[in-house]
Amino acid sequence: MRPFVDLHFSDFVTCAMDELTNQAAKIRYMLSGQVSVPMVIWCPDGAGLRAAAQHSQSLEAWFVHTPGLKVAVPSEPADVKGLIKSAIRDDDPVMVFQHKKFFAKEGPVPKGDFTIPLGQAAIKRAGKDITLLSYGSGFYLCQEALGELDKLGIDAEVIDLRTLKPLDMALVAESIKKTHRAVIVHEACLTGGFGAELSARIQDEVFDYLDAPIKRVAAKDFPIPFSPPLEDYVLPNVADVIEAARVVTYR
Repeated sequence: MRPFVDLHFSDFVTCAMDELTNQAAKIRYMLSGQVSVPMVIWCPDGAGLRAAAQHSQSLEAWFVHTPGLKVAVPSEPADVKGLIKSAIRDDDPVMVFQHKKFFAKEGPVPKGDFTIPLGQAAIKRAGKDITLLSYGSGFYLCQEALGELDKLGIDAEVIDLRTLKPLDMALVAESIKKTHRAVIVHEACLTGGFGAELSARIQDEVFDYLDAPIKRVAAKDFPIPFSPPLEDYVLPNVADVIEAARVVTYR
């Protein structure tokens, strides 16, 4: 069997941490590959819906940190189909985080047996001045920022990582070698977020190509408030992306 578990809210994953991180993630290794765990854990996540602190988190970095688990974060509708189909067919447990705010978002989706390999990022917009690295809701912040960046004369390349583990570091490196600048955008809080890992990987592998420090755009380190004005204050926004891009391009 290849179970597909819907947690409804990613926050509820805390009730299954032992089963996921101590059991499912390790069984294949501990039994020398004799047993696999082909399971998908669908984790609707994200804030912006006024659902307060226990129903609004972005927890993907927890599971990137767990050897044995794979982590996918689709953004556009086609990515949802392609990544989920690949996740179901994978012989390892795969965590799929999809932002609740974009469940109703419409867009083209290929018909038939369409899949996107886990570990394959995509250049969603080519550019030469800066690389915007994002996933999930962060991808849409980057898309919204493009108009203003164009007005500022900043030609931004947008990469949707789509899978955090395995990570398509080859595409990330290729883009930075061209643009020489990077801004990482995600909704999860800043400290310990996936942006920290990605920033370290960039420093390790393509530091010599950087012409400016890497900037991270993320949520502030607070529980997500129920108050709408406070929630908006905690979450990253388009203006944050634009300002980060201006800083690293010296505009």
